[in-house]
Amino acid sequence: MAYRFISYIGELSLLGGRTFYWALVPPFKIGRILAQSKRVGPGSFFIASLVAFFIGMIMSLQMAYQMVELSAEIYIPSIVAISITRELAPVLTALIVAGRVGAGMTAELGTMTVTEQVDALKAFAVNPVKYLVVPRFLALVIMLPVLTIFSDVIGILGGFVICVYKLFISPSLYWSMVIQALTAKDILTGLCKTIVFGAIIALVGCHQGLNVDSGAEGVGKATTQSVVVSFILIIMADCLFTTMFYFIWNM
Repeated sequence: MAYRFISYIGELSLLGGRTFYWALVPPFKIGRILAQSKRVGPGSFFIASLVAFFIGMIMSLQMAYQMVELSAEIYIPSIVAISITRELAPVLTALIVAGRVGAGMTAELGTMTVTEQVDALKAFAVNPVKYLVVPRFLALVIMLPVLTIFSDVIGILGGFVICVYKLFISPSLYWSMVIQALTAKDILTGLCKTIVFGAIIALVGCHQGLNVDSGAEGVGKATTQSVVVSFILIIMADCLFTTMFYFIWNM
């Protein structure tokens, strides 16, 4: 099991190296990158925003139980803002995109592999990594941080609804506590993670799609594995980065 995991990470690293190389080599297919960005960004905006909004509400409600007893409900806005920007918005947005976009990438490329369209590209001297992987990789690396910024704002708005209309904290006090608690470090650490999360989703989705065994069953299996592996690697990467950031800023 450990050997398979290390081998898989090695294959992803090789694909990542080739993708990064071809991303820097002209010609740059801006149209294909924009088309993939549209799938990742506007296509995922509604569901990512909806999840972030309700997560903000749920966090506020859950903390209210204990904070109200301690007469410390005024600190709920600060906790909601920091939790969402540092952890919840980046991770949940990445998981949503992995389930929606990553699975779609695997199914699309898997179908192309099974129907020998990828072999046809090679026959016409078209590099599959340059033509298929690079636009998807760049779209995810660019658009996932943008989606996360919107999720940050909408998640904090979710907390605003509960704090103002349930806990009766004044709107001006809510925003004052949020602004006072948040620093550039909190926002940037979350956004730095999403760049890596986007790369993970793209590489896993494309790798699974380009290595489908055979037939429709193989495409379905690869799609399922793509989502599962992306989820696992995103959580592992988040744990690694959170630990690293903690020791960097607390030395």
